[in-house]
Amino acid sequence: MKLATNVRGIDPLSLGVGVLIGCFLVSLTYVTMYKSDMLSSSFLASQISWSTDAASTRHSVESFSGTRQPARESKPRCNSSSAGSDLCEENEFTGTLRISPSESDIIPREKTSGGTRKPDNKKEGIGRPCDAKSGRCQVVNGPPTLVHRLQTPVSSHSKKPDVEAQMRPLCEIGYRSDVCDIHGDIRIIGKDLSSVILVTPSRAARNESWQVKPYARKWDHGVMPRIKVVNVRSENDYVAAPQCTVGHTVPAIVFTTAGYVGNYFHAFTDVLVPLFQTARQFDGEVQFVISSCNFWWISKYKPYFDKLSRYEIIDYDKDARVHCYKHVIVGLRSDQDMMIDPSKSPMGYTMSDFMGFMRRTYSLDRDHALRISEAPGKKPRLLIISRSQTRRFVNVNKIVGMAKKVGFEVVVSEGGFDLANFSRVVNSCDVMLGVHGAGLTNFVFLPPDAVLIQVVPFGRLEWVASTYFAKPAGKTQLKYLEYTIGEDESTLTELFPRDDPVFRDPKSIHKLGWIKMGEIYLTKQNVRLDLKRFKPVLLEALRLLRE
Repeated sequence: MKLATNVRGIDPLSLGVGVLIGCFLVSLTYVTMYKSDMLSSSFLASQISWSTDAASTRHSVESFSGTRQPARESKPRCNSSSAGSDLCEENEFTGTLRISPSESDIIPREKTSGGTRKPDNKKEGIGRPCDAKSGRCQVVNGPPTLVHRLQTPVSSHSKKPDVEAQMRPLCEIGYRSDVCDIHGDIRIIGKDLSSVILVTPSRAARNESWQVKPYARKWDHGVMPRIKVVNVRSENDYVAAPQCTVGHTVPAIVFTTAGYVGNYFHAFTDVLVPLFQTARQFDGEVQFVISSCNFWWISKYKPYFDKLSRYEIIDYDKDARVHCYKHVIVGLRSDQDMMIDPSKSPMGYTMSDFMGFMRRTYSLDRDHALRISEAPGKKPRLLIISRSQTRRFVNVNKIVGMAKKVGFEVVVSEGGFDLANFSRVVNSCDVMLGVHGAGLTNFVFLPPDAVLIQVVPFGRLEWVASTYFAKPAGKTQLKYLEYTIGEDESTLTELFPRDDPVFRDPKSIHKLGWIKMGEIYLTKQNVRLDLKRFKPVLLEALRLLRE
């Protein structure tokens, strides 16, 4: 009653103003509380969005490197052959992924009526796509986005910077080759400047400069002066760094086709085997940047290059554009002539893996030599590698006759430029016979369990034969036999008297140097096999095929 009496006594105008003020205060309180709640929800949503975007960005960067593996598999898992190598790890994520040769780790590709379609480039968010054959590249007006994501390696658990990885030198020094395996914002300039530049943010500044000759014969002072230098350096000033012309989403490998590659043996031991060891891990998702690019020579091995890389080759010396990559390897990994050390190989590859790769590349049918016990009445095939000039068999017809008598079907050939055709000839044979020389390099096309017979010329050349063919064959699934000729089987008897140091003291000839030694024992010498003395070698080859 009192409240009603008091209300009645209030001036209507004052009452109306009070009601308005009260409503305003209530509304303000409601809006403030609602907005605060909205801000909290928005902040939470933004955190979730940022986290999702970060994961998406990390996945995009991994795809940008040409991979689609889980982050924890940034490097090949360690195994018995690669344990202890800095190329394998078990738990750390460094932002750099490698592709395993196993089917489960290969980037999935959709089959279309026109063949195979690669992942959509538009997902990279860098710019408009350019030629599809140029390394899934995209033309850009400025630096690619997401560049610095790979420059701060993090643990898969703590996400803290991997300082050790950042401080690791850009290049590794080796006896046969120097190799720079670089991840990050990398610019390649070939024409005139011949440089590979890693751009680093100021917080991870480094000051390194290397001069690398990307040819796997570093110790050979006769050829290395002719190999062009690639300058590898770090650049801490983003503005001073050359701006990207083309950005690529697959890794690059920089090497040369100069040197001795015109020689068949050196083509394999200096380039083809090291390139397999370096590039096979990417399963074709890699681009070759070649110095002293010899397209005529490359055409001889076209199926091989096409199998290792799905992208066009960049002529390093003639391309003036600035190519940008996330992962670049300068130089080729190489251990010994015609050999691969699985403990140093990124994926634990061996020479047997290389030979299997060559059989698949050239579509060779036979994955096993003839087992005589399983094919009664069928003759094994013997391939005699003939040589038209030096170290040739001067009595090859008699060798063929004897081989047929002991039970072989015989093929005589020196090979030729058509490697695809000759590889099928080699693969069709069960035994390959030849005098020490480049022709024996064709053992890479033999089927497993085939027999390689090396005839060693006169002149204490067993160490050469062992280094270049005996040891490599021993690291494969081949069976190896060796036959060293005597004085009477050498045509040097027609050029030098028997009391000459050439016969009496071969070591003294070796001391004259490789060129002089090679001139006598490799260039001037031919072989006339003593059939009676050599026959047991062919019989032993037959026995090995029966096992």
